[in-house]
Amino acid sequence: MQELKAAGFEKGRGAPAGMRRTEKNADSPCATRNSFMAVAPSHRVSSGERLNTAETTGPLQQSLRKKGLRLTRQRRVILQVMDNAEQHLDVDQILERAQKIDAGVHLVTVYRTIDLLKKHGLIDELDLLHLRGDRHYYESHGPRDHIHVACLRCGKVREFESRLYEQLKEQIARDFQMQVTVSRTEVGGICNECLAAGSGKSKAPV
Repeated sequence: MQELKAAGFEKGRGAPAGMRRTEKNADSPCATRNSFMAVAPSHRVSSGERLNTAETTGPLQQSLRKKGLRLTRQRRVILQVMDNAEQHLDVDQILERAQKIDAGVHLVTVYRTIDLLKKHGLIDELDLLHLRGDRHYYESHGPRDHIHVACLRCGKVREFESRLYEQLKEQIARDFQMQVTVSRTEVGGICNECLAAGSGKSKAPV
């Protein structure tokens, strides 16, 4: 994640001087990120489980090629599966889908590919409130970080992205005088469908 420039907001006072200043270098990563935020919607909510797809994040294959990394046939299949995923996938699900394309894909190659993507900061590793046990799931980075919102009863997961979340991280960066490189936020509750079907009492906290 690019370096975040922190800024505080006070009711009725607008953005502080630090936020009113523009980047000196318009071609810098921060300038690119701020430019995206200036034209992006104030917030987005996924209709399904995933908010971002290869269309918004760029194909993983393309990202690795730009870094000069060699892509074997098996690795290309694994990246194809991850790019086309409509939900968060764990290692076993990635392997199962990849083997439907190429039966020669091995589990060890899936693990090595995931490690490579994590090393280059192209994917995030999630536990999704452990709603599905101790499995870990993987997703590609979007232009902005997002929050995972899960129903504690049916296990449905959706994603929420907001400028307010970006401003919160900037405030944290300023108050703690640090560069924020990782943020993970998950919200649990009971969805409307489950509330309508029952009493609304959640299961034991996770």
